Amino acid sequence: MLCRHDRLLWVVNLTSAGEKQFYVYALLERLFQELPGDWDVGLLYDIACQIQRSMMKWGFLKDVFPRMHFAVSVFHAYGHQWACQLVYHPRKCEGFGLTDGEGCERFWSSIKRLIPSLRISGVCRSLSLVIHCILTT
Repeated sequence: MLCRHDRLLWVVNLTSAGEKQFYVYALLERLFQELPGDWDVGLLYDIACQIQRSMMKWGFLKDVFPRMHFAVSVFHAYGHQWACQLVYHPRKCEGFGLTDGEGCERFWSSIKRLIPSLRISGVCRSLSLVIHCILTT
């Protein structure tokens, strides 16, 4: 999870293949633990439309849901249907400005050389520790 300025806030260790929604909910829950109760949050994510729909359907994070605003990151928005783009494109949503929401993609690109060695090392090696070392050196 990155802030609006593309600075790393938290990471999760992906233990299963693919982007699972429960990782997003875990990160959002952690974020809202740190924020004042009157702050709203804009969420830019590749599948923010699906995240919002799941939250409404299943009641995930229902105590903070009204404080969230959803948009699909700019590059990924064009892969969505036109009707989805009309609702979730950040250039059409109030409050997102010119933020593109692609900070995570840039971050993953910057650490991609670590991924093969971390896969081989197994679960005992913590990705968050490696990222911390990179950011502090």
